[in-house]
Amino acid sequence: MDVLITIKEKITVEEALAFIQTPTCGGEVIFAGTVRNHTHKRAVTHLFYECYEPMALSEMRKIADQVKEKWAIEKLVMLHAVGALYPGDIAVVIAVASAHRGIAFDACEYVIDTLKETVPIWKKEFFADEQPV
Repeated sequence: MDVLITIKEKITVEEALAFIQTPTCGGEVIFAGTVRNHTHKRAVTHLFYECYEPMALSEMRKIADQVKEKWAIEKLVMLHAVGALYPGDIAVVIAVASAHRGIAFDACEYVIDTLKETVPIWKKEFFADEQPV
């Protein structure tokens, strides 16, 4: 399984798609998580993501290893943005390529759920009423 794992200020769906495309895979699933303009009826001005990068990358590699054990995946991408992000910006991209779509969907859902649960990437929200949470 080929894997691309990146944490940086700017990420794109195109970067993930370019990595996973291969003529051997008929199922390509891409999840893009973007910044919403609201949380619990409060207007969001921006978010700030930060992480302890060595540990975050290590945990992301563990997720890739788990995926390799569970599914017949040919390519896997995990991209996460850090720094200031604004409504509409992409915060995370997960992309999976496999021979069949069902496997790709299952693996993609597992990756995003596990990443949000286990990877030390922290989000601070900033609101129009200037009360950060």
